[in-house]
Amino acid sequence: MRLCVFCGSSPGRDPIYLQAARDLGIALAQNGIDLVYGGASVGLMGAVADAALAEGGNVIGVMPQALVDKEIAHSGLTELKVVGSMHERKALMAELADGFIALPGGIGTFEELFEVWTWAQLGYHKKPCAIFNAGGFYDKLTDFLDEVTANGFVKPIHRAILIVKDEPAALIDAIKAYEPPVVVKWIREGEQ
Repeated sequence: MRLCVFCGSSPGRDPIYLQAARDLGIALAQNGIDLVYGGASVGLMGAVADAALAEGGNVIGVMPQALVDKEIAHSGLTELKVVGSMHERKALMAELADGFIALPGGIGTFEELFEVWTWAQLGYHKKPCAIFNAGGFYDKLTDFLDEVTANGFVKPIHRAILIVKDEPAALIDAIKAYEPPVVVKWIREGEQ
């Protein structure tokens, strides 16, 4: 199994985020799960990769040449795949992975998570999408998503696609147990 982890190229201000990235990297390796991620040596990205590697895990980085040229690519990965653009990066990470996890991060992390979740909603893939809610980082977002669902903009069956856990073992267990929803039609007649 390979899981793609989206996360910040920054460590964030609270040390709990770095520890969560390390804990996730360790848990992935100890469960024999390969890590696919953005290929950086910095921030939470570097922390999750370093932890997985230190536990003997396989780590595949995917990075656009422009970022490799800025010397932020991790030099000790099992494999680094260099691509031409951010679009190619996301497509290759999605192709390589059997599921997705978002650690704390910024705009890029949010965009990556929402894209793969949207693809799952539309039936483009049947892979689990998850949030590692370290230190309650995503509490306000998940509350908002529940409100969006209550207001009819996201169907409950699609909201349920997004797994949210605050500890690596529970997260990995939920990903392994994930069963994609069966949706006959995305939008029914009369609904908008």
